[in-house]
Amino acid sequence: MRFIKGGSLEITFQGISGPCMCLTSCCFVFSQALCSPFRVFATDTLPPLHQLFYLNLKSIKEAFRLDVDGGMSKEMNCTSYFKWEKLGIWVINAGKSTHNEDQASCEVLTVKKKAGAMTSTPNRNSSKRRSSLPNGEGLQLKENSESEGVSCHYWSLFDGHAGSGAAVVASRLLQHHVTEQLQDIVDILKNSAVLPPTCLGEEPENAPANSRTLTRAASLRGGVGAPGSPSTPPTRFFTEKKIPHECLVIGALESAFKEMDLQIERERSSYNISGGCTALIVICLLGKLYVANAGDSRAIIVRNGEIIPMSSEFTPETERQRLQYLAFMQPHLLGNEFTHLEFPRRVQRKELGKKMLYRDFNMTGWAYKTIEDEDLKFPLIYGEGKKARVMATIGVTRGLGDHDLKVHDSNIYIKPFLSSAPEVRIYDLSKYDHGADDVLILATDGLWDVLSNEEVAEAITQFLPNCDPDDPHRYTLAAQDLVMRARGVLKDRGWRISNDRLGSGDDISVYVIPLIHGNKLS
Repeated sequence: MRFIKGGSLEITFQGISGPCMCLTSCCFVFSQALCSPFRVFATDTLPPLHQLFYLNLKSIKEAFRLDVDGGMSKEMNCTSYFKWEKLGIWVINAGKSTHNEDQASCEVLTVKKKAGAMTSTPNRNSSKRRSSLPNGEGLQLKENSESEGVSCHYWSLFDGHAGSGAAVVASRLLQHHVTEQLQDIVDILKNSAVLPPTCLGEEPENAPANSRTLTRAASLRGGVGAPGSPSTPPTRFFTEKKIPHECLVIGALESAFKEMDLQIERERSSYNISGGCTALIVICLLGKLYVANAGDSRAIIVRNGEIIPMSSEFTPETERQRLQYLAFMQPHLLGNEFTHLEFPRRVQRKELGKKMLYRDFNMTGWAYKTIEDEDLKFPLIYGEGKKARVMATIGVTRGLGDHDLKVHDSNIYIKPFLSSAPEVRIYDLSKYDHGADDVLILATDGLWDVLSNEEVAEAITQFLPNCDPDDPHRYTLAAQDLVMRARGVLKDRGWRISNDRLGSGDDISVYVIPLIHGNKLS
């Protein structure tokens, strides 16, 4: 620890890394309007899980007694610069909580086959060698080289609520679960010429599909080709589905989210993992981007001015029918205090016997029903837009954590209605020749609450062409510009953005990831 010119305080501490991955060099810069800024530079040694909570903002602020009270007048800025060649990320803490509930990570994961794991039979006719980045960093695949793994770039954003614990843990550990899930399929992914086997260890069959098919009648009578027939080797009963390699990666990401959520559930008492978080991650693997989202963060691609949505938002409104159906099938989850039906407003006792508009789980439209006593209960989903809530408590329906979340002043758990399952979308980098201004933008809802996709794309297409192409910080500056546009300017009537609209009062985190480096992936 040392003081540096300008009254800043420089602290070096141990960062995050671990098996099968390495942490790309990064730095975090925190500044405060009424205090001298200080810098924190991270190195790459993995601490035990119990030490993770000493690396968040609160511990650093407490150690140096920085007075950050949560008001916009004493704002906490956090800038991070990660490199995928060139990459920009900018984070700003709105001050609504003592902890920084937005967390992020950016790493290069190296996926190798597990020792002793069963493998698929290699394709003997394949002799492909793949190379990604011109400097040798990235994917280097050699046939029959079990000592070399597959490298993939990994980015993540976590927006915490009711505490920073889940976001901190997920930002440190989800990548390990992703790596572990990919280890089982890495050899299959490297051999793209052959479809994934149904069972690991099976010999790939290149015979026509009809030769692998056996009718049910032939199977039952034990005829030629039937299982157990002495004249033929064992064969499959029916035609198999052809599963593409991309589906294996999607399944690995979905399993990683599930395992991360289960780990938080197991260890939340031992390590005081508070609250929950949304999760948005991206991996670049074998020339494709896989974007997995659980929550209300958002990812878009801006390519030659075109906007390509890469995620959906999961809120009480977007998942209304799933939530209502679950409540209909398991009414005990409502604790005799809620109704699964939706009404345009709260039903009043004086309206008993009258007909009112309603929606059930099987409806996208509205119909009339006669109001009964059961309808006087509070609706499972209430509110509109950003104010919509599940059981009057939470405004996101997918994410990690929230295992102890209950309805206020009751013993009704909300977790059964929440899901850790992400939606995964794929973008094939090899299909396009990307320019320097083509980017993938990841951001928490602090940005998207006040700026539309079109406004963000317009800001990017205006900002990047005016930057020096050789400036290594151009994408960081672009991310900073987006954050400042969403925060706005302090005026007499509060923080205002363009057209005198209210600025974002939420934490804002933004990645701007250039896609031009995807041109090297093949």
